[in-house]
Amino acid sequence: MSSTPPPLSKRAVADRYFLEHRAKAIDIAAFLDRVDRATGDGADDVRVRALEACCRVLVDGKPDRARRILELLSDHTTEPIPHAPTKGATGACAANLHEGTVR
Repeated sequence: MSSTPPPLSKRAVADRYFLEHRAKAIDIAAFLDRVDRATGDGADDVRVRALEACCRVLVDGKPDRARRILELLSDHTTEPIPHAPTKGATGACAANLHEGTVR
């Protein structure tokens, strides 16, 4: 006998998780609105472009969205860079943002 519970119905998933993810969608929209209102340099910031690309993946109707977004945000290079642009990770990789990279 398997101890794995049966999968939830689509309605049960929506009932259980919708409000949490509704809030996350509003957070992303608010962030993008702040970027739109901001002035100065940074219009081509890779992090903003990456988040916009992630939003396109969310609505493309194709499967494996989480995997594809993780791949989009991940740096797949194996060679070290000469110097880091920041003291920490940027969380996005410019090389993945070229047209056709998102699978």
